Amino acid sequence: MRDEEISGFRRSLGLTGLIDVHTHFMPERVMTKVWAHFDAAGPLLGRPWPITYRRAEGERLAVLRGFGVRAFTSMIYPHKPDMARWLNGWAADFAARTPDCLHTATFFPEPDAVRYVREALGSGARVFKSHLQVGGYDPRDPLLDGVWGLLAEAGTPVVAHCGSGPVPGAFTGPGPVGEVLARHPSLRLVVAHMGVPEYGAFLGLAERYPGVHLDTTMAFTDFIEAVAPFPAGERPRLAEFGDRILFGSDFPNIPYAYGHALAALTRLGQDDAWLRGVCHDNAARLFGLPEDSQTIPR
Repeated sequence: MRDEEISGFRRSLGLTGLIDVHTHFMPERVMTKVWAHFDAAGPLLGRPWPITYRRAEGERLAVLRGFGVRAFTSMIYPHKPDMARWLNGWAADFAARTPDCLHTATFFPEPDAVRYVREALGSGARVFKSHLQVGGYDPRDPLLDGVWGLLAEAGTPVVAHCGSGPVPGAFTGPGPVGEVLARHPSLRLVVAHMGVPEYGAFLGLAERYPGVHLDTTMAFTDFIEAVAPFPAGERPRLAEFGDRILFGSDFPNIPYAYGHALAALTRLGQDDAWLRGVCHDNAARLFGLPEDSQTIPR
């Protein structure tokens, strides 16, 4: 699917807009460092990772809106202490000046994590990002137990990169985050990238915990299928958990056109109702957004 065909895809599903739960908007100097990381990732991954939408912030927003994306996130994540609070401040300002962005926040295991997460919730944060791979931290860290408790009590979704793709981390995989869910079973955890490559195990967590969702970020695309294909035996479970699968893209940090991520979903053999749910309705329900609306209630 070419990018210019996305509007036709939306119309075919009866949607005026899409919801993308996994997009990255960050302070400029942080985004520049992230892009440099991907530029240098070739030797680690064994293949290059070009940034398709390497543009200025305003241009990226225009491109995303041009695709018909009516609500999206600003996934931010720290890799060291004393970084999360600063990122949260930037993201709060970004959301205030970007009405179609869901106010996003993050955290790191540090003594004041509970305090600044509570502050972020109080200022209107709608979704949090946890990146166990880049952050290199254990989600079971005692410094985070209060954070998970706050988020579970608030019912605020957390998008967590907890799968072991593209390369495993010390605390990735279903085990560590599964222990967090055992302690906080009502947590609304969104498993990023469908949990690649441990797809089945993360679907198993969704089976045990009704608050567990999965986002499609990069999953099913040619780029990922070449190295970590979604198991054919797990395909029936996509329909089983169809109301808890959310569209995510990783925009702008993707090595292919945005439309390819949507085309990859159409190759799964699911019906239009499933596609509507994944591309809009499931996220609208999770975040309390109006049905197929172009505005986000504050």
